[in-house]
Amino acid sequence: MTAEQPQARQGERPDTQPDRPPEEHRTGELRRYDETAADFVERFAADMTEAGMQRMASRVFACLLSSDEGSLSSAQLAERLRISPAAVSGAVRYLAQVHMLSREREPGSRRERYRVHEDIWYEALLDRDQILGRWTNTLRAGEETLGPDTPAGRRVRDTHDFLLFMRGELGSMLDRWRAHRASRDAQEASRDG
Repeated sequence: MTAEQPQARQGERPDTQPDRPPEEHRTGELRRYDETAADFVERFAADMTEAGMQRMASRVFACLLSSDEGSLSSAQLAERLRISPAAVSGAVRYLAQVHMLSREREPGSRRERYRVHEDIWYEALLDRDQILGRWTNTLRAGEETLGPDTPAGRRVRDTHDFLLFMRGELGSMLDRWRAHRASRDAQEASRDG
């Protein structure tokens, strides 16, 4: 490895760092990706990583989100992101577990495609609602165990009450989002049509 060539991060091929290898190895589709989406993908992935998501999962999610089809195969993800198939596999497994993508079979093939759904944020918030429900139940029991008049019990009660409040607001917020999106889509349709 030369002084100019940085060491690869786990899951990345040593010759395919973000500074990009010679372009003669990139197809027209991949060059278009490099020109239009790659910088956005890396910026958004960095933002998600900073917020706590796994780095490779952030990159795979951002790549899927920015694809016109909203779905890509493992090979396409590896090519676009210049990462190993193993890195794609680990990222996809994590994203599927947290319901941020789904797996689909290509018709007539054993090959899978990974899809980000149009309502990904809506679905993610609905999943969080279920998590908030479990947390509030545990927190309520924790307050009783710790004693409602102890400093710890009051902190747990405040956490419980805040999450219960958030959970109550989530449903109406999602309803407002659906109405907002329908209005926006109707305006765009009337402009375009």
